[in-house]
Amino acid sequence: MEEPEMQLKGKKVTDKFTESIYVLANEPSVALYRLQEHVRRSLPELAQHKADMQRWEEQSQGAIYTVEYACSAVKNLVDSGVYFRSVEGLLKQAISIRDHMNATAQGHR
Repeated sequence: MEEPEMQLKGKKVTDKFTESIYVLANEPSVALYRLQEHVRRSLPELAQHKADMQRWEEQSQGAIYTVEYACSAVKNLVDSGVYFRSVEGLLKQAISIRDHMNATAQGHR
């Protein structure tokens, strides 16, 4: 055989070999294996992130409830001003009646 013919045959063999390796490397089951490996490596970290996010959500919900409860308590205090003014008026009236009764009692003696 001649040198160019041998090179051509060698090139064909290497091209076929390269194509076969490429097909094997990119075969669907290999891709699925690589995907499985990626998921296996990534899943624990993702699960930890999910757990952290759920814990933060629970803490946030608790804080939101606390703030809403405090706002409600403050609003109720503001609304109770009417009742405090009423009690104040009744106390003043009771003091006035007491003073009047004391003055009347001293006048009868």
